[in-house]
Amino acid sequence: MTAPPDDCLARNDWICGDYLATRRHILLDAVLQHLHLTVVSVLLGLVIALPLALAARRWRWAAGPVLGLTTVLYTVPSLAMFSLLLPLYGLSATLVVVGLALYSLTLLVRNILAGLEGVPEEAREAARGMGYGPLRQLLAVELPLALPAAMAGLRIATVSAVALTTVGAIVGHGGLGNLIYAGMNSFFKAQVLTASVLCVVIAVVFDVLLLGLERLLTPWRHA
Repeated sequence: MTAPPDDCLARNDWICGDYLATRRHILLDAVLQHLHLTVVSVLLGLVIALPLALAARRWRWAAGPVLGLTTVLYTVPSLAMFSLLLPLYGLSATLVVVGLALYSLTLLVRNILAGLEGVPEEAREAARGMGYGPLRQLLAVELPLALPAAMAGLRIATVSAVALTTVGAIVGHGGLGNLIYAGMNSFFKAQVLTASVLCVVIAVVFDVLLLGLERLLTPWRHA
């Protein structure tokens, strides 16, 4: 009877230290690409979502179309979304970034709008009484008070983006998703498990960092 090989790679174990030692550069490149795609897509979504939420609050007739459009975008399956964007961006990282940004709009717009609508009218009246114009009132009063709701949406959107980034592997830009899909096709257990665990770690780290940022920006809620 043949003894099992000593090399965990040869045995194709799920947990294998040799995989980490021999593929650390591949893992680092995949993690960096995953972080880049996630951060850029969420920031792009935030840049688009903020004016949409402000428009929906300023003009009540715009709230329905804005929320309806972002909801429809969120219901489109990821493969279909990337296919629709393919003629515009080709097989590029931009395709993944734009797709993820569109998915984040539902969570970001709804939560920013909810935060703005939750600002007490007394706070607005006090700001106007102190001579604040509309822009100063927005920046100094309304947005800070809307931060808790907005940050809740940002946390969920970021964690969702970490997960959806893996789907970008279908166009060759999926960060850790590239390793997961390649490992599944070849049944490379250590690669699938390691890349999956790293995705979870990234999502948890992002969530903790954003929670800390929220506490830093809203000290009055934790006094």
